Amino acid sequence: MARGTRNTAVLKLGGVGTLAALLLAGGLQLASADENARPAASAAAQTVNCPTVRDKLPPVPAAAAAGVERELANLDQEIARQNERLARLAVRPEGGPNFVDNAVLGPLRSKRTAALDRIEIAFNRIGAARPNLDALATCGLNAPGVPSAVNGNAAGQNGNAGGQNGNAGGQNGNAGGQNDGAASGAARTVNCPRVQLPAVPAAAAAQVQAELATLDKQIDEANARLARLAVRPEGGPNFVDNAVLGPLRSKRTAALDRIEIAFNRVGAARPNLDALATCGLN
Repeated sequence: MARGTRNTAVLKLGGVGTLAALLLAGGLQLASADENARPAASAAAQTVNCPTVRDKLPPVPAAAAAGVERELANLDQEIARQNERLARLAVRPEGGPNFVDNAVLGPLRSKRTAALDRIEIAFNRIGAARPNLDALATCGLNAPGVPSAVNGNAAGQNGNAGGQNGNAGGQNGNAGGQNDGAASGAARTVNCPRVQLPAVPAAAAAQVQAELATLDKQIDEANARLARLAVRPEGGPNFVDNAVLGPLRSKRTAALDRIEIAFNRVGAARPNLDALATCGLN
């Protein structure tokens, strides 16, 4: 209230000239702030750098495959969430020099520890040797524009969760062996096309990354369903097409469409990803 009174007094004393000067100064400040904000929005964001897990696992027993796949998908989703947070921080920084450690990497480590522990329990629960995954919980940071490695692509672990350098090769690629050891237990896996993207604008990176993680999670869920079917078959000869591949195609179509929209929304050319929706079986 006191500040408001003082400001009013200044305006009364200075008259029109003071008011005009204040308005001009305010306008310059707003313009400067707007100009400073624009480059920040286009700056590439850092991404989290986490150890991949799938390639560090021993053969996964078929009875444990569903639980393991679910947790691998959770790990990828957490990477996507934290990369979205980092993308927002690149545009609008918060906190001090330790903010990212405390608000991003610390919570991510805790969530990864819990997911990795559940993977270990999935092995132990069915009598298999419990792997030690503790060393895989801690993540660091990549340089701006460098994508995060994820677990979604079992055929080489070359997924690009960020897509910020435009190379999403392998993110959702051939999911052959998605269940690792489970494949040796007669479980089939889905075979989905690799999602190749043009250069992803920084302003669209968070959304694209989230949808790529969604595509990987859909593959993991479909493979978990196939692993269960290998142990306990259901339905007739078209059951997998109707209950697994059909729903997967619909979900992929929606996610791919959201990726296209993310490009279009920031004024970039909209890629045509329709042909990447349909998956087969390995």
